[in-house]
Amino acid sequence: MYTLTFEQQQQLKEIVGHDCFTTGNSSLELHIRDISPHTGVLPSAILWPENTKQVARILEWSYLNDMPVTPWGAGTSTEGNPVPALGGLVINMTRMNSILDIREADLQVDVQPGVFRKELNRKLESSGLFFPVDPGADATIGGMIANNASGVKTVKYGATKDYVMMMTIVLPDGRIIRTGSRAHKSSSGYDLNRLFVGSEGTLGIVTEATLRLSGVPSAQLAATAVFADLESASEAVALIIASGLEPAALELLTEELIHLMNKEKKLNLMEKPSLFCEFHGISDTALEETAEMVKELCEDCGAIHYQHGIEPGQRKKLWQARHDAWETIHRAHPGKKTLIVDAAIPISKYPEMVLFSKKAVLEQGVAGYVFGHAGDGNLHVVLVGDPEDHEEWQKLETINQEIVEQAIALDGTCTGEHGIGIGKRKFMKLEHGSSYDVMQQIKMMLDPKNLMNPGKIFF
Repeated sequence: MYTLTFEQQQQLKEIVGHDCFTTGNSSLELHIRDISPHTGVLPSAILWPENTKQVARILEWSYLNDMPVTPWGAGTSTEGNPVPALGGLVINMTRMNSILDIREADLQVDVQPGVFRKELNRKLESSGLFFPVDPGADATIGGMIANNASGVKTVKYGATKDYVMMMTIVLPDGRIIRTGSRAHKSSSGYDLNRLFVGSEGTLGIVTEATLRLSGVPSAQLAATAVFADLESASEAVALIIASGLEPAALELLTEELIHLMNKEKKLNLMEKPSLFCEFHGISDTALEETAEMVKELCEDCGAIHYQHGIEPGQRKKLWQARHDAWETIHRAHPGKKTLIVDAAIPISKYPEMVLFSKKAVLEQGVAGYVFGHAGDGNLHVVLVGDPEDHEEWQKLETINQEIVEQAIALDGTCTGEHGIGIGKRKFMKLEHGSSYDVMQQIKMMLDPKNLMNPGKIFF
């Protein structure tokens, strides 16, 4: 653990103010865990900057004093992404929470990184626009940029990287740069936006961002399809995507998870492998036609029940239950912890990957729930165990390893949306090969002292 002298503490207080600096143990403890099983090293201090200038002065100070720095958003990450691996300073960005400008004519908004996703969309309601990236958790925009967050609507709307147009970034030595522009297209030089989006705070800290927005759809329609077996449900996913019907969301849920959802949410769903679908369009009539086509495709794959035109209240209840899946699983296993497997593969390989994952869980004989954002090939498996029971927890780690390695073997990735953090570092070389070496070179060029969120992405 790094320690701060009295003089160093005073220097940092002068930068952010006494009320935005603490070495209190209770605050330090709150910043060593996200929702993953990973625990960080107790930091020396927490700072809450309120503007770009303060962030720049903090990083300049940390660079001169060789002090590690870890940016922090909402703490909703699942791979230990924002926990301090070496201690040092944690920069909590939640007080930089201003929506700076909404430009309806350009379909853009300028925000600070501490703005929460749901609050942003509440502020946008009157404009008829929304920020469509939905990871489920109410993450901060800065955290979503750091992890390149996505979620249930990625199949139609894309991930965070598709919405970041311009950023103000403070580099590890305190220099301030701006990337991108407000133009909707550019072929000017290297795409530095894409370099920093998903870098998990290892290259710098985003202090402002211009985001592209979408229009709120005129009509929405939800549908559910129930299948006798998991293979049929998975095959239907590939067929729906190949049909070009463009669902806004397409989620696969297994009977085990639906059982828990029924029990907690009183949904009365059939406890069979199921697809939750949502479609957005310009009219109810057009969506009705789409839903009928989806029904035919699902029935061709053996669907035993299909329903669409679900009324708005029930639709909201269904999607809320899906968003709450991790919490539902967690509450169903009191005293246990969860390890969340996150991988993505080509759509054509999705049925194979789902069956492989289900088999891996069954072979180890542990509690595990297979589901995912099936429409974009993103698979999740929530595994439940006791970290203190080393034999049981090793079974969970074995399943995680097997699923990730299989995903990479199928030309997929070790993480579809949760990032690398601490948990996925060991798979980087396997997935990227010599490209991983190039990533390390970029890291060392921008952060030669390895002070920015050290211990993440790279060992």
